[in-house]
Amino acid sequence: MSSHKSASFDEAAYRFLSRHRRIVAYTLYAGGTSVGYASAFLLRFELRWPAAYLQTFLLTLPFLLAVRLGGHAAFKLATGRWRYVGVSDVFRLLGSSLLGTLVFAGALQLLRPSPAVPNSVILIELVLSIYLIGGLWLAYRLIFQTARRWGQTTGGMSKKVLIIGAGEAGSRLVHEMVTFATGYVPLGFLDSDPLKWGTRIHGVVVIGGTEDIAARVKQLEPDELVAALPSLDPAELRRLVALCESTRLPFKVLPRIAEVLEGNIRLNQLRDVRLEDLLGRDPVELSLPELAEDFRDRAVLITGAAGSIGSELSRQVARHGPRRLILLDQAESALYLLELELRRKFPEVELRPVVGDILDRELVESLFAGETIHRTFHAAACKHVPLMEVNISQAVRNNILGTHALVDAAGRHGCERFVFVSTDKAVRPVNVMGATKSVAELLALAAQRRHPRTSYLAVRFGNVLGSQGSVIPIFRRQMEDGDQLTVTHPEVTRFFMTIPEATQLVLQASLLSQAQGRIAMLEMGDPVRILDLARNLIRLSGEYRDPDTRIRYIGLRPGEKLHEELVAPREDITPTPVPKVNLVTRSPADGVRDLTLWIDRWRLGLGDPCMREALDAAWSWCCETTAPTPATPREMTAAISSD
Repeated sequence: MSSHKSASFDEAAYRFLSRHRRIVAYTLYAGGTSVGYASAFLLRFELRWPAAYLQTFLLTLPFLLAVRLGGHAAFKLATGRWRYVGVSDVFRLLGSSLLGTLVFAGALQLLRPSPAVPNSVILIELVLSIYLIGGLWLAYRLIFQTARRWGQTTGGMSKKVLIIGAGEAGSRLVHEMVTFATGYVPLGFLDSDPLKWGTRIHGVVVIGGTEDIAARVKQLEPDELVAALPSLDPAELRRLVALCESTRLPFKVLPRIAEVLEGNIRLNQLRDVRLEDLLGRDPVELSLPELAEDFRDRAVLITGAAGSIGSELSRQVARHGPRRLILLDQAESALYLLELELRRKFPEVELRPVVGDILDRELVESLFAGETIHRTFHAAACKHVPLMEVNISQAVRNNILGTHALVDAAGRHGCERFVFVSTDKAVRPVNVMGATKSVAELLALAAQRRHPRTSYLAVRFGNVLGSQGSVIPIFRRQMEDGDQLTVTHPEVTRFFMTIPEATQLVLQASLLSQAQGRIAMLEMGDPVRILDLARNLIRLSGEYRDPDTRIRYIGLRPGEKLHEELVAPREDITPTPVPKVNLVTRSPADGVRDLTLWIDRWRLGLGDPCMREALDAAWSWCCETTAPTPATPREMTAAISSD
């Protein structure tokens, strides 16, 4: 009970002093000035104060206090929070003290006390005042931080951590730990640079190298490991994760280096290592300063707006302030949630959510005829490979006929720019989904000749981490259910990129004037083995057994390749001014020749006569604007067979 009353009294006293912060500060500053002035006389006369100078001291002290407090008020020294004092506060203290000393020296010439104040006393008082006030700030900060850390420790709230990385990021991280009530107590630093060993950062010692993680964990018994190395590349991070795994302790990382450069290192940004951190390449950051100007006073249509890519596109476009954003998707609930999010975050953007299907030609026509749409991003698609193998009709309808309707309406109604979101599966396709997207690529690029006023382009990339139905969410659900992770083949590889990377590529491509009538593609590095992704996910989950015991091979599913490609042999690659973004030039004649057998197969296998006619019409429309080829797939097939 007594401790509770004591804590309540301390809290009440702290609140009272906080409410009267300026009065308390000026009182302490006045006390420090008086002590400094008196000490200056004692030091001047070797601790033997002559009685004659007592009257001089008492006469001049009020003037000195007035000058000092006035200077401190002018330099706003009473408004600062002492627990956050820094270099700028010290400079303001120096400025206030020097100014006050000059004014006080001038006042003494008018007062002419007898005996006069020695010049040495004036200089000694200046130095002592600076030291006393600076010491007051430092003492308060140390007492506050020590009390807070002691309170965390005794309250059982603290978490002892070992910091890996004694650089700029580690320094800022530990500064926050020792300054604020974070619940973290840093035990020491580990750094690969031997020159840092034995040094101290904010009072925390650099105790060894990163190779000593296991030994130091055994010695210090931390609760958690924190990697303050935001510039690590994926290969180095994988090595560090392997070292940390052996300790069986929780392991967190900081954001990437851009956050460090901006000075935004905060403890609440610490997070677990994510699977995308361990990819075989660094994520690509594309600079898009021109987007705000490009979208100003323009209406933007995004199809498939509620999907993984479409929703992130919607956020990025809304962030850059278009006049109107039209969101088209047939998923009503997902579209409703996206609308709520965008209205909350970007209230200045006019939103028009449209629940509908790109196959609804009347709806598509009304969208483009009702108002001028300046930018169209077409992300709506049927994309699940095994599912489309047994639903050919829907794949053809959505990916080919839907794209045909959109590119045609956009061109006829004067849309300035049309961006089609494609896939690496469109390269030498062996499955229905890839083949339909390949045809859709041709339709979009062929529209460039038919509608030259509109800039048509396609964007091609690999698998997107975290998108709906992608391998990572499937693996995570299997982990949560306690099931084995299903891998189709031990050697199967895929190209991967993050959703932000995919979105940036789409937006960057829309700004490239040389991309008109072509395909934009991101350099995605080496493909990643799905087996390696599964193993890394198992390790990151905190399981400390052989990851292969949690993996089951099920064989390639219908339509799946062992390895994907981003560029076909007959396609030409051209670099762009944007690093890691290339343009692909696709030969229309080769594309038509490659896909004719697919088109003919679908046409003969589809039972809907209306759709067969629509497919023939779309295909003929594409052929007429690309190359002198037979008007129908059947004729093209016959021509190929006779070669």
